[in-house]
Amino acid sequence: MRGAVVGRGAATGTVLAVTADDHRSTGPVAVLANPTAGRGRHRNLLPRLLERLAVAGRPVELLTAGTEAEAEAVCRAAVAGGAGALVAVGGDGTVHRALQAVAGTGVPFGPVPAGTGNDFAADTGFPADPLAAAGVIAEAVRAGRDRPVDLARMTGAGGEHRWYGAVLAAGFDAVVNERANRLRWPRGRRRYDLAILVELARLRPRRYTLRLDGVEHTVEAVLVAVGNSACYGGGMRVCPDADPTDGLLDVVVGGRFDRRTLIRVRPRVYRGEHVTHPLVRCYRAHTVELAAEGITTYADGERALELPVRISAVPGALRLLR
Repeated sequence: MRGAVVGRGAATGTVLAVTADDHRSTGPVAVLANPTAGRGRHRNLLPRLLERLAVAGRPVELLTAGTEAEAEAVCRAAVAGGAGALVAVGGDGTVHRALQAVAGTGVPFGPVPAGTGNDFAADTGFPADPLAAAGVIAEAVRAGRDRPVDLARMTGAGGEHRWYGAVLAAGFDAVVNERANRLRWPRGRRRYDLAILVELARLRPRRYTLRLDGVEHTVEAVLVAVGNSACYGGGMRVCPDADPTDGLLDVVVGGRFDRRTLIRVRPRVYRGEHVTHPLVRCYRAHTVELAAEGITTYADGERALELPVRISAVPGALRLLR
């Protein structure tokens, strides 16, 4: 999630003091909106989205936050205070913030895709059009319908943890993101493009230790991705066979790619065809322990934890409004 997370407008409902069993059917729909998502192209759509969600017959409460940390805090407060559902309007970064509040709580969740990358929403079957997605969510709330999907829970060396719904990047793409976030110039997409050029010039395989359900593998690799679902980066099918309902994590490892081979293979990731390359290995496991030196991971496109980490698939950790 890039930029501030700001909810605009006043709450239209009052959080009800109800039990955990009751608030799913009576509590308000809390909405976290990121007006900067997708470079602000859906900024003026928010009033119509709130109207569409109100069709469910519940009060709609727009959450207000000025930073990413505040966004997580207000989501947690809404869930703890009796929200009957939580909706995230934005891209994968906004979804990532909201997931930290609803994971494992039973409070149902709906993503309205309004960002640059909307991979989790797409991989879980929501329409690409924000108004259509809000309509699906409103109908699910009205009907009291939700379905379980898995989330991945990552734990760092110090015991800190994060949830994610899409993909954890722990290779070249994570290094590029880290480089881009340190650059002060240029702005926008060009900063990311420059980071790619810099890291391509520095490209080298790194030694990773993978422990998959207790079985250890040592690999030298350029790309490592751990997917709960298939896509990251706005439609790149890096873990093309990942299924967020199978209770498993898909691990894709791209080995000793040189610059020319990586540049040639990278476009194939959008179609999921990179997994047929002889330097790519795919694994599947309930629990993944991943270690390497000098890597900060990115989950759902957001800066997450430094390696080493332990990642577990948690079946049914999220109730999805579909």
